[in-house]
Amino acid sequence: MNLDTEITYIPGVGPKRAALLNKELSIYSVEDLLTYFPYRHIDRSRFYTIREVNEEMPYIQLRGRIVRKEKIGEGRKQRLVAIFGDGTGFIELVWFKGLRYIEDKYRINQDYVVFGKPTRFGAKINIAHPEIDILTEANAKTVLGLQALYNTSEKMKSHYLNSAALRKLIYTAISKLQAPLPETLPESIIKKYNFVSRHTAIVHIHFPSNVKELERATQRLKFEELFYIQLSIFYQNRLREQKYKGYVFASIGEKFNGFYKNHLAFELTNAQKKVLREIRADMATGRQMNRLLQGDVGSGKTIVAFMSMLMAIDNGFQACLMAPTEILANQHFQSIGKMGEKIGLNVQLLTGSTKKKDRETLHAELMEGKINILIGTHALIEDTVVFQNLGLVIIDEQHRFGVAQRAKLWTKNVCPPHVLVMTATPIPRTLAMTVYGDLDVSVIDELPPGRKPIQTYQLYDNKRASLNRFIAKQVAAGRQIYLVYPLIQESENLDFKNLEDGYALLKETFPQFKISMVHGKMKPSEKDEEMRKFVEGTTQILVATTVIEVGVNVPNASVMIIESAERFGLSQLHQLRGRVGRGAEQSYCILMSSYKIGDDTRKRLEVMVNTTDGFEIAEADLKMRGPGDLDGTQQSGLPFDLKITNLSRDGEMLTFARRVAEEVIDADPRLEKSENKLLKQQLEHLRRQTVNWGVIS
Repeated sequence: MNLDTEITYIPGVGPKRAALLNKELSIYSVEDLLTYFPYRHIDRSRFYTIREVNEEMPYIQLRGRIVRKEKIGEGRKQRLVAIFGDGTGFIELVWFKGLRYIEDKYRINQDYVVFGKPTRFGAKINIAHPEIDILTEANAKTVLGLQALYNTSEKMKSHYLNSAALRKLIYTAISKLQAPLPETLPESIIKKYNFVSRHTAIVHIHFPSNVKELERATQRLKFEELFYIQLSIFYQNRLREQKYKGYVFASIGEKFNGFYKNHLAFELTNAQKKVLREIRADMATGRQMNRLLQGDVGSGKTIVAFMSMLMAIDNGFQACLMAPTEILANQHFQSIGKMGEKIGLNVQLLTGSTKKKDRETLHAELMEGKINILIGTHALIEDTVVFQNLGLVIIDEQHRFGVAQRAKLWTKNVCPPHVLVMTATPIPRTLAMTVYGDLDVSVIDELPPGRKPIQTYQLYDNKRASLNRFIAKQVAAGRQIYLVYPLIQESENLDFKNLEDGYALLKETFPQFKISMVHGKMKPSEKDEEMRKFVEGTTQILVATTVIEVGVNVPNASVMIIESAERFGLSQLHQLRGRVGRGAEQSYCILMSSYKIGDDTRKRLEVMVNTTDGFEIAEADLKMRGPGDLDGTQQSGLPFDLKITNLSRDGEMLTFARRVAEEVIDADPRLEKSENKLLKQQLEHLRRQTVNWGVIS
């Protein structure tokens, strides 16, 4: 048996189990099975006596015999109970599923090892669905010592493919291997950093004899995973630098200087000036700029984007900005159009709503070079959109676009234009080094002068009357209010405030106010109309779902109320809070929640109350929820699979792996030396299996 062998042929699998492993865990081969790593290990080196057991214990291991079995109850409520004794007392073993199979499998007066979590049911302590093994020399290693636990699905468990079954299959696969697992790191790296071999690491991650073996296996496998991600990023980056020469923007000219001296309404922050210097330096080098601009909500990314466009225009090029929604594209068009008008620029808008006749005129003027800046949505990547000389592409909230969509803008000129991608979602350092590792990163980490920090409060539902008084007072003072709900209609399964009921109640409570409602199921035209009313101040309160999370800019809106705040993640709460605090008035964010919230949720809401720093919040979010859940980096997860690394805990290992990868590429940019042959082969192998790590922007 080798790594490419299909799992069907592993003894104990067969076609039915193989189909389940394919569908539920994407395990197709022996290699897939061996690299399906445990999520934790439990120490099974000790046996307890039944006399010692209490319900406070997490997991226990017992040695004894089943003395009696009986079925209790009828139909679906039927359960199988076995009385298990060890000479010091008795404990119940209980099963609710697979009763016939369990009854036939386990015999009275046979010696067994039982493992599971004790719980109290009435006056008795029992173990539900325990692991049971006959302790023999052949299976001792899969039962005693540090035991690996594996994530499985309910469907797998119903077909007897639980964690214990997976562990046995992995043990069988390892024992049937014809040769040790091939090495995936060069001997030089293994020796230099004292790593164990890949074969040893794989065996010990699944079946460690002691903590030391487990630690060394984990260290090796985490390093390898992060090292190859970083190596791929550096390798692709060097290739891109060689392949794509950038347009040289040699001068800062009339448009930039004229706007800066005569029309800039406020002094730029030091952070904005620093970012503009970084962008200017990039675009003067002769290599294509590939830069990520991070800036918290309200930090002033748009003015930086506009002034970067002026650098392109001063050097005879056009610029474009692509936004994920029509609302956001329109907003950019309004603000950039006004600034551009002051210095005689032609700024145009192209979205799905642009009429056919207007499109034809726009396409012609774009090709003739009469349009300096084009702002739009996905419509910009259509083949019919042809620029005379596109020099700079800016992508706002870039995580909302796919790689293929973004890459289409690269083809809009003979030589790829410079690329600036922007995000208002602060990205933790470890995530930035992986997801955006091939991008140079600029950060705007200070707010424009005159902005007052948003005051955030958490209130329970019993404070509704005082909240209503606060709403009335704010509207009377001329302010506007957002009220956000997590659901559109009431759900039988989720007891959260819903938008439609909230809207009706609000109209009843405040008949004197004009109230708009916006949610994702409305037609775009209806949504835009309701948004327009709020932007223009015709309505005082906007009741919405999270469709207003990104890009809506209403300086007069000073209150953000988030209903059922426990339903939202930290990053999403921070994004919603960023819709206020855009004017000179004091702004407020109020997080409404029920009393019935867990400790994790309470901590999350406390983070929101205690800080407005987006980067601090992003780091907290990463620690609490993990990278695959982070809103803004895409809730579906990362552009690659992390099988063993946890970015919230493995920052030091990531930094180390990145340093080693950079040293390798600095010494051999194309991995052409004989000692790096294995690295190049492994990169090709990984690239076939996953998304290309190096082409993120």
